[in-house]
Amino acid sequence: MRRWRTFQEQQRDALRESNRFGAATAPSAASPKSSPPRAEQQDVPPPAGATPADAAAPSEGTAPAGVETSYGRLGNPINRASPIYIGFMGAIGVALAYALVHLITRLTTTLTVLLVAFFLTLALNPIVESLTRRGLRRSYAVSIVCLGLVAVFGLLGWLVVPPLVDETTQLGNNAPHIVDDFLAQQWVKDLDQDYDISAKVQEQVQKRVTDGAFVSQVFGGVLGAGKVVASGLFQAFTVLILTLYFLVSFPRVKQAAYAMVPASRRPRFISLSEEIMRRTGSYAIGQVLVATINAVCSWVMMTVLGIPYAAVLAVVVGFLGLIPMVGATLGAVIVALVAFFVEPQKALVVGIYYLVYQQFENYVIVPKVMQRTVSVPGAITVVAALAGGTLLGVLGALLAIPVAAGLLLLYEEVLVPRQQHQ
Repeated sequence: MRRWRTFQEQQRDALRESNRFGAATAPSAASPKSSPPRAEQQDVPPPAGATPADAAAPSEGTAPAGVETSYGRLGNPINRASPIYIGFMGAIGVALAYALVHLITRLTTTLTVLLVAFFLTLALNPIVESLTRRGLRRSYAVSIVCLGLVAVFGLLGWLVVPPLVDETTQLGNNAPHIVDDFLAQQWVKDLDQDYDISAKVQEQVQKRVTDGAFVSQVFGGVLGAGKVVASGLFQAFTVLILTLYFLVSFPRVKQAAYAMVPASRRPRFISLSEEIMRRTGSYAIGQVLVATINAVCSWVMMTVLGIPYAAVLAVVVGFLGLIPMVGATLGAVIVALVAFFVEPQKALVVGIYYLVYQQFENYVIVPKVMQRTVSVPGAITVVAALAGGTLLGVLGALLAIPVAAGLLLLYEEVLVPRQQHQ
């Protein structure tokens, strides 16, 4: 006990000296004053197993209390191990996380539009870069690319809209004859005679027409469909404008993003980023080219076989061909169904054609077109397409493969070399 009391007195003397030194170096030390003597601390028995060295060691991150400043004497620091402090900071973290998730949920449409515009920018930027290397200013190159894009969509509309309008008009004019032919069939007459179907159908139609709630529901559904179409057109126009702005200012945007990276790591970051963007753009252009070849060959096949709506079905096959894994198969099924209703033998020919064409596309066209892009293993392709489709639907499936390719490049160029050097 005598040793312990002697040790405590030495510590109190050292603390007094420290307080006097802090008061002398404080901003208010223009007129040197000695700090008032601190109240003597009570003798507190040390904890079990404690040594004088443990008692002398100050707690990490704390400053000695009682130092005199121009605004008063310093108090004890906040105890970060306090349950109140931990609970309060945890509650703030949960609130910030909830606010961030709520904000991202509200901005889902905006983020989707930005993502599509950025992906289109990566897809069109190689064409713009090729034009600028030939001496054109970037603004002129972007204008040429955008005019070409508008011309392509205008051509697609010219191919699709007139046949759809003509066939819809014919369907409306022939609808009464189609209904009469259907009702004139013998099995329909037998069902009507046995179960009085026509009278029940007329009764239900009359009831629905006179029901105000049903009419308002149908009218609201029509308005909702019109609202969806208008919103889709507005979003498409917004994507086009954002893509135009991104293409014009893409070099400045990249330089601004690269400037945020530390200078020691900037060259490596720039090389990896440029390679990812180049391969992503090449993948997008290659996928469009493969889908275009599929659409043109399908149009030639349907024209030769005499399948109706050849131009419309070719455009549908081309758009579905952009979807990885299942897009080309869906297009083939749609064409085969249309051919089956025209003539079952033609549906068999269509099935054989697409079976042969898929093998030719997988082993000849795709390797030639995609030779400059990242080679993604089949298992990763399937998983990425499923994950992207689950998260963002068709858009997610379209973006999943280039994202997986970029992550695979980072794995091969960053993670694996780092693990080998450790």
